[in-house]
Amino acid sequence: MLELMDTFAPHEHFLKGHEGPNMAVVKKVWLFVIAITLHNFPEGMAVGVSFGGGTTEMIKNGIIVATAIGIQNIPEGTATAVSFLKAGYSKKQAFWYSAFSGWVEPIGGVIGAAFIVLMRPALPFFLAFAAGAMLYVISDEIIPETHSHGYERAATFSLIVGFLLMMTLDNALG
Repeated sequence: MLELMDTFAPHEHFLKGHEGPNMAVVKKVWLFVIAITLHNFPEGMAVGVSFGGGTTEMIKNGIIVATAIGIQNIPEGTATAVSFLKAGYSKKQAFWYSAFSGWVEPIGGVIGAAFIVLMRPALPFFLAFAAGAMLYVISDEIIPETHSHGYERAATFSLIVGFLLMMTLDNALG
């Protein structure tokens, strides 16, 4: 599903450049925002699926997933807003456009939770879908971009620190 979205939605990579249909009228900042928006939908699904079971254990897991994704959304939203500011948009416009790019996350969350409520036996499959979608975005979009232009070490250590933070949150909150 994400492969289709990745193929047909225009977006911009720092290293590879433009990907998707050629849309000359779409500024590069909008291509970046579309890529972030594509990334936000499976994040929302992961949160929704994590809460979807309604049991005490599921709620604990949902809180952990929502906290982790919420923490990583801070620099993500900042990067989106700064991109708009650098493109000449006002602070107000940068704020609202960045907020709009994140609003697909709750939509994905509601869809993920609804599927689980309606089809509880399918929970492992929906969790696998959400995890696979996020891994796809990370491996196809983010890791190649972060490991370029001399930032390979910083990107690698940031990945390790992020993983350790996730494991700490998992143990502390779980």
